[in-house]
Amino acid sequence: MSHSASPSRPYLKLDETTEQLQTKLLRLVGETIGEYGLISNGDKIMVCLSGGKDSYALLDVLLVLQRRAPIHFDLVAVNLDQKQPGFPAHVLPDYLSQIGVPFHIEERDTYSIVKRLIPEGQTTCSLCSRLRRGHLYRVATELGATKIALGHHRDDIIETLFLNLFYTGKLKTMPPKLRSKDGRHIVIRPLAAVREGDLARYAELRAFPIIPCDLCGSQENLKRKHIKEFLREWERRSPGCTDSMFAALSNVAPPLLLDQRLFDFAGLHVSDQAEGQEDAWLDHDPASGS
Repeated sequence: MSHSASPSRPYLKLDETTEQLQTKLLRLVGETIGEYGLISNGDKIMVCLSGGKDSYALLDVLLVLQRRAPIHFDLVAVNLDQKQPGFPAHVLPDYLSQIGVPFHIEERDTYSIVKRLIPEGQTTCSLCSRLRRGHLYRVATELGATKIALGHHRDDIIETLFLNLFYTGKLKTMPPKLRSKDGRHIVIRPLAAVREGDLARYAELRAFPIIPCDLCGSQENLKRKHIKEFLREWERRSPGCTDSMFAALSNVAPPLLLDQRLFDFAGLHVSDQAEGQEDAWLDHDPASGS
């Protein structure tokens, strides 16, 4: 089910508090777009809208940037209706029609598949994510979208880093820009530098019609929730530590890790030439007490 935009879209004046927060979000999103080359002139961006606070805020901010940016890009909102029991199917179409955004609702009963294959009480996120991703990639191709925008924020990125550290033995997270395995799609995360708390506050101020998720949202034993609690406690003990964690993702020192794919340790020998900065990273090592 696809709908085009209405000829005009009403832009209501924001109160001072909302405008200040929106300005902050626009600055962070604009910087991320510029630094990582997320949006180019002529792009058609498929904004994945789940009904949660993050994707609502993503669409809202991109709509403002669309009006103000020196380049032209189109937006189309896409929701995957997974046929969850009690899902209010009218909410997103009503909202998107009201603000005049072209949209497409893809109806696929992934809920039944997940419930059939995943035992009760176990995490559904992995399978649900794979099914959802496959459908969204297909829809992006059908709509001619050049970019797929997701609403992951800074907290998601840090939490994913620790989930991989604790449970998969991998040092990785969700980047602001990613190419799909088949090379046919570019996924972007414009909210990568935005804190979840700011998005929650913005959603409240903008009164977005939030739709709760009855799959992953109802499982209290998710590892991600444990990680979130862990990080919240560390932030309480050491204010600003999550800022440092996020900054570290853009300040990587391959010679001081163990991955031989990133640095040729076997081929490293003494030299009378100052060829690298391998030990310069140690100059301000907090572990040394300096």
